[in-house]
Amino acid sequence: MLDIKDINVYYGAIHAIKGVSLYVNEGEIVTLIGANGAGKSTTLRTISGLLKPKTGTINFLGKDIAGMPAHKIVAEGISQVPEGRRIFAEMTVMENLELGAFIRDDKKTIAQDLKMVFRRFPRLEERKLQLAGTLSGGEQQMLAMGRALMSKPKLLLLDEPSMGLAPLLIREIFNIIVDINKTGTTVLLVEQNANMALSIANRAYVLETGRITLSGDAKELAASEEIRKAYLGG
Repeated sequence: MLDIKDINVYYGAIHAIKGVSLYVNEGEIVTLIGANGAGKSTTLRTISGLLKPKTGTINFLGKDIAGMPAHKIVAEGISQVPEGRRIFAEMTVMENLELGAFIRDDKKTIAQDLKMVFRRFPRLEERKLQLAGTLSGGEQQMLAMGRALMSKPKLLLLDEPSMGLAPLLIREIFNIIVDINKTGTTVLLVEQNANMALSIANRAYVLETGRITLSGDAKELAASEEIRKAYLGG
């Protein structure tokens, strides 16, 4: 579904992503793990069109989308749940969700997808007229995920969904990610909580200072001594 070949991304003079290649098959959960500043979020931002690679290709369903404007990439079927949630605090929960469907004009299926989001996140339905900025951290994460799902993505990019959440809520969010995947959405997950990410992923890539240093089956990587020492607390 997604095939990235040899992308190089710069922030001014800083070479942030150095020749990264990775692929995501349809139906998979693939995770990118690595320390802070390794380039995980930069990789996602480049896929979703917020950053432009200097060189390399990003093929999505056979089309090179590298450097395409972000709103067009959403229309192609990629949606991102950004790090730090980035919900519209001054708008209601409902308005945030409706904004997620901004590229669509199929009113009937938008209404069906809204019902699906409320079924998946009952708390959002209870708070649909509440200002999004008054929600708890966990509820804001659910809203960011619900908003992304309203664009009906084929590929969902998740950037640090567990950040700042209590352990019980993290488990709930990860169960929802698995459920979203089971119902047909492919997932590329960036996550600092390597234990949780590897427990739900099919495959994983390890990023270190802008380069992929390891990749493979998620369960095998979780069992590797090198990964355990570096990312899983011994």
